[in-house]
Amino acid sequence: MRTTALLLPVTAACVSAIEAYGEQNVLHYDMEPDRYITACPDYLHYSMAPHRPLSKGPLSLPYQRPDPHCRTFSSPLVDKVIEDLTSRMKDKDLARLFENAFPNTLDTTVRWHVDGKKGKSRKHNGNDLDEEGHWDGAQSFIVTGDINAEWLRDSTNQLTQYQALAKKDKRLESLILGAINTQAEFVIESPYCNAFQPPPPSQVPPDSNGQDDAVHPAYEPTRVFECKYEIDSLANFLALGNQFHKSTGSKEFLHARWYLALDTLLEVLEEQAKPTFDPETGHFVRNEYLFRRRTNAGTETLGLGGVGNPLNGGTGLIRSAFRPSDDATILGFFIPGNAMMSVELKRTAAILKAAGKSKLAEKLRKRGESMEKGVWEHGVVMHKRYGEVFAFEVDGYGSSIIMDDANLPSLLALPLMGFVERDNKVYQNTRKMILEQAGNPYYLKGRAFAGIGGPHIGLQQAWPMSRLVQAMTSDDDEEIIDALHDVRDSSRLGLIHESIHVERITDYTRSWFAWANSVFAQTIIDVAARKPHLLFGKGADPYKVE
Repeated sequence: MRTTALLLPVTAACVSAIEAYGEQNVLHYDMEPDRYITACPDYLHYSMAPHRPLSKGPLSLPYQRPDPHCRTFSSPLVDKVIEDLTSRMKDKDLARLFENAFPNTLDTTVRWHVDGKKGKSRKHNGNDLDEEGHWDGAQSFIVTGDINAEWLRDSTNQLTQYQALAKKDKRLESLILGAINTQAEFVIESPYCNAFQPPPPSQVPPDSNGQDDAVHPAYEPTRVFECKYEIDSLANFLALGNQFHKSTGSKEFLHARWYLALDTLLEVLEEQAKPTFDPETGHFVRNEYLFRRRTNAGTETLGLGGVGNPLNGGTGLIRSAFRPSDDATILGFFIPGNAMMSVELKRTAAILKAAGKSKLAEKLRKRGESMEKGVWEHGVVMHKRYGEVFAFEVDGYGSSIIMDDANLPSLLALPLMGFVERDNKVYQNTRKMILEQAGNPYYLKGRAFAGIGGPHIGLQQAWPMSRLVQAMTSDDDEEIIDALHDVRDSSRLGLIHESIHVERITDYTRSWFAWANSVFAQTIIDVAARKPHLLFGKGADPYKVE
């Protein structure tokens, strides 16, 4: 469960410097740059109130970027993209949202970064660097926003909109390379875990998630924030490197530690491909991963003593104990996660083949193709109303869960992952189903907002992220504009929230959620390239970030 945790103390001096509807203002006297951080407000508090200057649109949306001295990372190219896009956008409220959202990860969530260059010292304790290459090279710790921890999935998605700029901005390239290296260390140490504490060399103190968990394999709580096994977390580790290579052409991340992380990932897939019962003897097979949490929420733990419901063998699919929402799966073959992993394995295989690792590349390609085949053979079911559709979860015995969740990967996002084309018939049937209340129990609709939600927050909280994915998977101008406007109108604090109450937009969760801000930025960039007239006016030329 994601719980809000404060990151930095707010000094009395800072509090006095912030006025309601005022601009962020660090103390106005000469100070060494490294000391500015002590005078910067906690962004969690800062994001909860509007700040000037206001946008020139009818919503008068606030400017929510921190003072330049208080930003955790900066890129002139990112600022140029903001200027290029917002100066052309006709809707000044949408422009303000992009101005706030596009740089939000850089502005607020880079808790630690070192470029790994020779001569740069890195603080560490006795055994932190005792393995060859351990924490070596560039490193980056990217928190999710209001929680002082890094989710593999969130951090990959938070950096996605900057990948296209990395080839021209060496600092961005170093940041993303560092994120790959840091994720590799996390995967090596605790491959079944989804969220991680600050790396020991950073000397950023760890937090507790406040939960009472019994997990196997055991993990070190000063290194791991939460240990829910989610197949998409591992897929996102691969995706981060695949995106980096596609954008920069660099293979610098293909070093011994990354290969060790890949081997560890493949071991997890092998373990989680095993059925619940031995196909020859019929005997119960103990799963390598068990999770039990002391809780009164059924979605926060696994049943049957931490094992989860039985799964059949011979499907080609891989078990996932939890969903990307951090909720437990009902049937462990989570279809969006399997689809994503199949795509990323094949993409990684192509990189490895070009790097001369043909044998390893072939292993990844075969696993990816097996999973893809499993999705089509077991993840597609016949619905009496919608025809052939993708199920959300299956068990290999014939049971399926029909729904979708807002968190990514999702069924709605299958084309964005590269698993299917937008016009695929099964996808179109599925899309129609999950965007209707009659077809998706978690499509939530009220007087103020509508969209896909999920069990993580509740039955009246739809996620803006789902409307953004709806826009990116649509070719219909009206549908795209409606989605953008609904998200715009529900973002009165100038940032994208985790969820919105469908009856009142002032009731939301998380004022500072960098992943959602990144998905909004990615949506605007997508529309600017595919449908420029929707943002810039009739006859406008496309704008591409490159």
